[in-house]
Amino acid sequence: RDRVHVMSECVIDHIVIAAPELEAGAARVEKCLGVKPQLGGQHPRMGTHNRLLRLGKEGYLEVIACNPFADKPDRPRWFALDELDGAAPMRMQTWVARTGNIREALACSSETLGEIEAMSRGDLNWHISIPRDGRLPLGGSAPALIEWSDGMHPAAQLEDCGLSLAELQLYSPQPERVERLLDSLGFTGPVKVLAGKSAKLCALIDTPYGTRTLHDSTE
Repeated sequence: RDRVHVMSECVIDHIVIAAPELEAGAARVEKCLGVKPQLGGQHPRMGTHNRLLRLGKEGYLEVIACNPFADKPDRPRWFALDELDGAAPMRMQTWVARTGNIREALACSSETLGEIEAMSRGDLNWHISIPRDGRLPLGGSAPALIEWSDGMHPAAQLEDCGLSLAELQLYSPQPERVERLLDSLGFTGPVKVLAGKSAKLCALIDTPYGTRTLHDSTE
């Protein structure tokens, strides 16, 4: 498909950690980083809820899970949450890149990242790309795209606990494909693309206790 160079650059917005049960997932993150994720809220359209940790001025970490008290949506949940292994304590599921023009970014993308959906949580409103089947493009190494409305961003509402993202590592059996995608989006940020047998994420996070590593097998 023909593309033009994206005019609105993309940056890291947040990291998505999926858990079969929200509090258990948050506890695993707290054990690794030494900081307890703060209460987030609910996403009625997706039947999910979350906890959050601020990463720097305009980024955050999200622990997300299916909400057992919410109605199940009549579509697949985002971030492949319906496929999550219930035996896993948590998974570095994917990441989200912020853009000032999501329609333009999707038009320029070298990969199909999904359809634009309007979402809200409390006083926050945004548009995000979600595949119809709820699955993760490139196994999660490709980001979802997000555009926040009205200048509001969750990081501004979160306590600053001294955390910041040092590096996000994206492992992929097709690293050149991931690199091409990031280039097509005009992406800039502390991301390293690495070759791997399967798609997975690893985040190096600076904390008051030193640099800690978050990955699927975090103990």
